[in-house]
Amino acid sequence: MRNSDILEQFLEMLVAEKGRAHNSLLAYSRDLNHFIVLTAVSFATAQAEDIRVYLDLLHKDGLKASTIARRLSAIRQLFLFLYRDGLRADNPAANIESPRIAQPLPKLLSEQDVDQLLDTAEQMASGGKLEYLRLHALVETLYATGFRVSELVTLPRRAVGADTAMIVVQGKGGRERMVPLGDKARVSIRLYLNALRAVEKQPSSYLFPSRGKEGHLTRRRVGQLMKDLAVQAGIMPSAVSPHKLRHAFATHLLAHGADLRAVQQMLGHADISTTQVYTHVLEERLKTLVLTKHPLKDL
Repeated sequence: MRNSDILEQFLEMLVAEKGRAHNSLLAYSRDLNHFIVLTAVSFATAQAEDIRVYLDLLHKDGLKASTIARRLSAIRQLFLFLYRDGLRADNPAANIESPRIAQPLPKLLSEQDVDQLLDTAEQMASGGKLEYLRLHALVETLYATGFRVSELVTLPRRAVGADTAMIVVQGKGGRERMVPLGDKARVSIRLYLNALRAVEKQPSSYLFPSRGKEGHLTRRRVGQLMKDLAVQAGIMPSAVSPHKLRHAFATHLLAHGADLRAVQQMLGHADISTTQVYTHVLEERLKTLVLTKHPLKDL
């Protein structure tokens, strides 16, 4: 069979069995045609060595590991299709390893940066203005709990009382978890709610209500508020976001001896491997510390 006929059958299978969209089909077609043009082989006769030569050429061209992995994925799926449909007696891509894609480490706020953010938010809130009291409560709660911003903005008001020590939050997949709430966060929320109740005409069911159609602050708005706070605190706005505060929560806990399993539960990670990335962050920081601060580093 000609390469064009095989590719056409493969794309038809992707639509019929996997519901692939038009743009996805175009991407598969580009990647597979690139393989054929570069190697000058046939889908019907290509061998594992042809695929390895192709991957080596991509490496030499300086393509990113993620791009190479995507192209290999298309090749694997095509040859698996040929093998399963009896168009080939073997699958030459079966034992080809994917390139390792480095997992980016979370960008961190230092403990000093977080202290500066919290102190600035507290100073701004000291004047009693509702918007600053809300901002202080938002930042304190994010850092105290490690909540995802989506979890925080949808938090019901009844979740936090005057003596609340643990907050029950519903995370991804509808899974509930309990997270401790520190004294500073609890006080900041109480001061904010006192000011809110004094002016609201119709009490909202949300802890952080808004007049928008969702009824609560949006994730984007919280991100904007934190950028504004960063400017006031003298920190680069690009270094500050709700998710980076979540990363800081986890890393700072581990740095001070917290149990990895406990941090996993507080973050709401289904798999502990997701939480383990923070241990790699600490390892990198320790390496940098030794290389830059060790008294014998220049010897």
